Amino acid sequence: MSRTIRKKHLLAGLATAGVLGVGIAAPTIAFAADATPTPSASSTTDGPGALKADRQGEFAEALAKELGVPTDKVTAALEKVREQQRADRPERPSTEDRQAALKERLDQAVKDGKLTQEQADAITKAVEAGVFPGPGGHRGPGGHGGHGGPGGTAGK
Repeated sequence: MSRTIRKKHLLAGLATAGVLGVGIAAPTIAFAADATPTPSASSTTDGPGALKADRQGEFAEALAKELGVPTDKVTAALEKVREQQRADRPERPSTEDRQAALKERLDQAVKDGKLTQEQADAITKAVEAGVFPGPGGHRGPGGHGGHGGPGGTAGK
């Protein structure tokens, strides 16, 4: 029976590795197959922000051409829609509010017998150390893969 369990674990591990490999390789191949974008007039700096601005400019130009309207009119309309969407988004709870909510949930889990107090304390320490993903699914308070300390000042 032990051998059967080991085989199942091995097969599950190989399947997981295969899925991860495809999940990593497919976007990489797709990205590599993309034509190199030509810089637009809006790109004044290097980095991810400039690339995003280039893509947005190209999108506005293509949309303007398709609709038969000036590019600046499309750009202004897109910016207006973005501003409306930002205004409609609910405000994110503060760090203190999120920590208080987590503490309440952990206290309830301890009370219900789902966690021990030691486990709850370990989770709290891990959150404070930035081990768990922060807002937007990024790692810790430092953002993309950053590791922040209890103060959450990394990457700022």
